[in-house]
Amino acid sequence: MQKKVKDWLKKIGLVGFLFFFIKGLVWLAIFFGLGKWIKDLF
Repeated sequence: MQKKVKDWLKKIGLVGFLFFFIKGLVWLAIFFGLGKWIKDLF
């Protein structure tokens, strides 16, 4: 029983880490693109 809970928590932790990691990369790409776009405007 306890092993199942530990495995489940590990899986949730990995999924959470990947979610926030990818979300962070997307935000970096958005800000990078916005910066380039604004720089090209002026």
